[in-house]
Amino acid sequence: MPYSPPPGSPEATPSTGNALLDMMPREQRDALEGAGETITLGTGEVLFDSGRNIERTYFPMQPMMVSLLVEVDDHRRVEVATIGQEGAIGGIVSCGDLPAYTRAEVQVAGRVLAVGMEAVEKVKRDSLVIRDLFCRYADALLAQIMQSVACNAFHPIEARAARWLLTAQDRAGDKLALTQSALAALLGVQRTSVNAVARQLQDEGLIQYRRGIVSVTDREELEHRACECYKSVKRHFDKVLGSADANWIDNCSR
Repeated sequence: MPYSPPPGSPEATPSTGNALLDMMPREQRDALEGAGETITLGTGEVLFDSGRNIERTYFPMQPMMVSLLVEVDDHRRVEVATIGQEGAIGGIVSCGDLPAYTRAEVQVAGRVLAVGMEAVEKVKRDSLVIRDLFCRYADALLAQIMQSVACNAFHPIEARAARWLLTAQDRAGDKLALTQSALAALLGVQRTSVNAVARQLQDEGLIQYRRGIVSVTDREELEHRACECYKSVKRHFDKVLGSADANWIDNCSR
């Protein structure tokens, strides 16, 4: 997971619930928090839509989770990336309020820090650490998107569903409010296919599904069932963003 100063260190500050914010130098983090507002969003709410200008950058706080959706036609959308407390949505590497290509829709309700693009651009201009942090996160997010394309093209539904559930657990925690219809839409498959996979995973004790709440009960075995895509994306994420000892942080601070 991304770098966070160790407790008791001079630069340590209380966690915001968002890893990118927690990685920032105190001055830049305070600037973004001061310019933004923390809002609560419910499942299904839209942060921005395809073709609309992005006016704010959003930093989700656990357990909030947002899906980036691409429209296939007038009736169908498919998920290409999932973003939670590890990242941010909108305007990370772009300059200004450029139009969005995807739709950003809340999948798990929660709180988010929403910051206007003007404040985000100022922080990027003033800080090499922030510019590099956002570029590195954008690289990791692009890797997730590219891996999702390959995964959807070649891997069976069971492996894809297991990958998605692991990713969701990393971002939203152990209990996930999600209908099987929503999961089917995110994976771009029929609900009957997801129903069969969910029933099998539950019968084998890997998950528990009750009243719209999914709980992972055997993560180790679920990782075995998932395709290599999950671990590939996680390895790349850890390598690109690094830890408190990452060379790129020292280089930016010089």
